[in-house]
Amino acid sequence: MRAGLRIGSGELAVDLARPISLAIDLEFDAAQPRHFGAPAASSKPFAVPGFPGEVAAGASCNCRIITLIPHCNGTHTECVGHLTIEPLDAHRVVPAGLLPALVVPVSAVPAETTRESTDPAPQADDLLVTRTALEAAWPDALPFAPRSLVIRTLPNDAAKRHRDHTDRVPPYLTREAAQLLVARGIEHLVVDLPSIDRSHDEGRLTAHRIFFGLEPGVRTLADARRGHCTVTELAFVPDEVTDGAWLLELQVPALGGDAVPSRPLLYPLVP
Repeated sequence: MRAGLRIGSGELAVDLARPISLAIDLEFDAAQPRHFGAPAASSKPFAVPGFPGEVAAGASCNCRIITLIPHCNGTHTECVGHLTIEPLDAHRVVPAGLLPALVVPVSAVPAETTRESTDPAPQADDLLVTRTALEAAWPDALPFAPRSLVIRTLPNDAAKRHRDHTDRVPPYLTREAAQLLVARGIEHLVVDLPSIDRSHDEGRLTAHRIFFGLEPGVRTLADARRGHCTVTELAFVPDEVTDGAWLLELQVPALGGDAVPSRPLLYPLVP
């Protein structure tokens, strides 16, 4: 099904019948992506006397208990409540409907090869997503000003779907890269990284704070200048997704919490 869409002063057509999911399938009985030493997500029958919780064990229906940490187990969308004393539910921040989106490919570079910064200073062999790389990947012409950005790090290894990041330092954003996203009006960021900040960064969360407009050390929700923004991490961008303009839909459940499992969908634009 195709539909017309007006964004700004232009009209676009979008194919609503062919969305591409950027969510990683979270299989409880198979290898899973995880981060920060978190236990794997799990599922088990809800068993009580007279009801074993699964049809295979004689129950009338299946009923399971699912245990996971949204920030660490699979694709998730988070809000500024990740950093504030006051709670904020991510699902209340995620916008309904379609967002003008840009997909860009980026190669992370060794920290020793760039003058861009992080706080704390990166280790020499840390891999960084830089402002320079984002600027080089940004198209000169787009049919709209994107409100959302999808970053695909290269190489686009399918092992990202189940990689355990516990004993490694994944690539992360520089301070300048985060500042560029704010300057270019990006409100909703999707990355195939477990975090936009270094795994162990002494609690600085510099890129998060820049993106959400929260000064270092500040923990009050009212002081966040970009409290309407979201960050989606641990996504996966399939090879069939071309670089350039798309429309993005962030699907999230109405669950409390500063981060929730999510299903970002990209819709193609058509002539």
